[in-house]
Amino acid sequence: MTTPIRQQYLAIKRQYPDVLLFFRLGDFYETFEEDAKIAARVLDITLTSREMGRGQKLPLAGVPYHAAEGYIARLVAAGYKVAICEQIGQPQGRDLVERRVTRVVTPGTVDAPSMLPGHANNYLAAVLVEGARAGLAHADITIGEFATTQLAATDGDALATAVVQELLRLAPAEVLLPAGDDEADAAPPWLPEGAHLSRSDGREWRLDRAEDALREHFEVAALDGFGCAGQPLAARAAGALLQYLAATQLDGLAQVTGLRTYSTGDFMALDAATRRNLELTEGRAGRGGSLLATIDRTRTPLGARLLRRWLGQPLVDRARLEARLDAVALFARDALLRARVTAALAGVGDLERLINRAVTGAATPRDLAALGRSLARLPELLAALEEGGDGEKHPLAPWLGPLRCARCQEVVALVEAALVADPPATLGGGQPAIRPGFAPELDGLHAAAREAKAYIAGLERTERERTGIRNLRVGYNKVFGYYLEVSHANRDAVPEHYIRKQTLVGAERYITPELKEYENLVLHAEERLADLEGAVYRQVVEQVAGAAAPVLRAAAALAQLDCFAGLATTAVERRYARPVLRDDCALAIESGRHPTVEAALAEASEAFVPNDTALDTEERQIVLLTGPNMAGKSTYLRQVALIVLLAQIGSFVPAERAELGLVDRIFTRIGAQDDLTAGQSTFMVEMLETAAILHGATRRSLIVLDEIGRGTSTYDGLAIARAVVEYVHNTPRLGCRTLFATHYHELTALAQILPRVCNERMDVLEEGDRVVFLRRVVPGGADRSYGIHVAQLAGMPRAVVRRAGEILAELEQGGGKPGRDRHRRAPTPPPPTFQLSLFGVPDPVVEDLRALDVEALSPLEALTKLYELQSRARGATADERRATADGTRGGA
Repeated sequence: MTTPIRQQYLAIKRQYPDVLLFFRLGDFYETFEEDAKIAARVLDITLTSREMGRGQKLPLAGVPYHAAEGYIARLVAAGYKVAICEQIGQPQGRDLVERRVTRVVTPGTVDAPSMLPGHANNYLAAVLVEGARAGLAHADITIGEFATTQLAATDGDALATAVVQELLRLAPAEVLLPAGDDEADAAPPWLPEGAHLSRSDGREWRLDRAEDALREHFEVAALDGFGCAGQPLAARAAGALLQYLAATQLDGLAQVTGLRTYSTGDFMALDAATRRNLELTEGRAGRGGSLLATIDRTRTPLGARLLRRWLGQPLVDRARLEARLDAVALFARDALLRARVTAALAGVGDLERLINRAVTGAATPRDLAALGRSLARLPELLAALEEGGDGEKHPLAPWLGPLRCARCQEVVALVEAALVADPPATLGGGQPAIRPGFAPELDGLHAAAREAKAYIAGLERTERERTGIRNLRVGYNKVFGYYLEVSHANRDAVPEHYIRKQTLVGAERYITPELKEYENLVLHAEERLADLEGAVYRQVVEQVAGAAAPVLRAAAALAQLDCFAGLATTAVERRYARPVLRDDCALAIESGRHPTVEAALAEASEAFVPNDTALDTEERQIVLLTGPNMAGKSTYLRQVALIVLLAQIGSFVPAERAELGLVDRIFTRIGAQDDLTAGQSTFMVEMLETAAILHGATRRSLIVLDEIGRGTSTYDGLAIARAVVEYVHNTPRLGCRTLFATHYHELTALAQILPRVCNERMDVLEEGDRVVFLRRVVPGGADRSYGIHVAQLAGMPRAVVRRAGEILAELEQGGGKPGRDRHRRAPTPPPPTFQLSLFGVPDPVVEDLRALDVEALSPLEALTKLYELQSRARGATADERRATADGTRGGA
């Protein structure tokens, strides 16, 4: 026989079969059966058992309700979903307490403050892929953000790349996909590492159902106002995501008040390799070694999250960038303003999440107090910003309007009037949250309770004096409540208005109507006070939630001001310069520095060696950078890319001066990395990334390539490296600014063939057998790699170093045959000689031209060959012509 509570549990569990059910029993959340086994294992808690019917003992594992948040966080971090089943109402006699699930916590719908990172968003993303199009929507319910976009590409591979790039930017905690025919479908290859995969009913992704869900939620007749008209996949992804949220947030989605449709074309595209190579938000040792950690001087969670989003979405709109740079410049040149603003911002909490907790009714008294304190800083902040301003021409004018918010100050006044100075963490814990004088009815109940307690406390003394019964006493038990006890010896002195309640062996117990009245006040005061205080508090929360829109506008403005002031602080501390933005494709950097490396060296009291960079699409399109390992080539490549990226988020840059033509994409191929799980070697990964660059770059892109071809044999690698340089140089679609670092110094000859290729090298100083890396980039190509010197610096045994030197000498003299060692150099062919076709002497250029099979050449090969022949022809100087002619005559 199954108990009623077991039947109730099973009925609720059937609604959530794939979710861990936290079932409220008194002061605990209990899990049963398989749920209990999982909870016990993941949470490291005791697995017990409980009888839930005759002969039915079920596995049981529970956690205290007041500490459940931490346990839920651990389960969610382990990839599980948790349904919270609460007791609804109070038990009536022996009747079963009503219970229902109030919310389902998933990785993408976490809303508890202790479970959320303050510096990053917690996104849930929904992705729908059909053919060469995709819809992608994302939401952060803690701040009410909800956005969608539609992606398109020429083929499936390009579309997968676009989806991956957007998901990498968002770094969602959970990705929602439509359920297929097979629920055990494998995760798609583009799913970001660490993201939890969820699936929902495919019917919810149909256009009609998705649009109905969106229209119903936003209470509109059409979706045109949200910008997704004509973008059906964007609307379908957004509608499916909204339905999933509604199924998990059972108390409603009042904080989701709008849908934003955006285009990825408004931002610089950054692929996975570039994000990894540039270490934008995560360094090798975590966030501490990243660009974000280097430049982040924000003072609020709002600003920290926004700066992270800026790094993930650099702008390509010059007007918006100039507005950001103007704001940063104002803070950079006015130290007093910067100090006052940062001091005011230091007292601002997470306004977005605080106000949204009020909207959802989840705000605690301390949440409201923090919200009030934060909004109270607005007048001080506004006064500092407006000093010396000139109205609409003020550089910060677009962000000042939302701070002039009367509703925000009304919230401050309400919170200060309603809450005690130091409110409790939760209601009903015995410590009052509502300030005396705010709610007269509540004050009256408090006064009555105090009066009743005082009456009962003094009743024994009063009645002894009034009746003359010296041993009269006041007592209490759970059956009869408060009573007056008189011994049988004094029974005759008992007043007539005493009502006999109980007879004992040696005494009688009495009550009075007045005593029962005060007893009722005392015994039920706590419950009535809790109910009334809860009602008053909910009214306060509702009033605060009514000001959500202006508070969120103020929060958005504060976040941007925090970023501007923080970037200005970084610029002043680290001597960054304002970049000059241009509409052409020029790139000129004077004394550029790598921001993260420079910061690390500064901590060790070492100086960073700056370098200049000059690139354009007319004369210096490709810079071939040669030089030894350990000389700083990779650092130089990364610093150029980081300077460009910083400029396009609106930041000052680590350089003495920088002029930048806006970049639509940054591509990097730096470092060796394999993917053994996909069966891809280091060289295969290198080729895949290089192929993606050559297919995806445009004329406005910046390409940074390091050691292309090093993962294979010398001749193969050299051939691939040269072919890549020629392709980037000669393909009309490309022709983009490129930094190409290589150990193949044979490639330096391309500067004599391809007109837009230039040679630069990392400078070294040789002192006998000792080599000093100067970290300077200088004109010209290197003729050595110094690999053996690096091996010596690494502590290689002397015998190995000495023998390597001997082998290298043999190879350079032609005494050995190069093998597959990628560090060996291919023999440099002798420079070509040129002759003119005079008096019947054949010209090699003409002969090569005659020998060409023009019909078999591709356009790219023909263009490359033409550049080469032109360079050889120009190499035959007038003196060479005369010498050739004289020699011919003499011979004749």
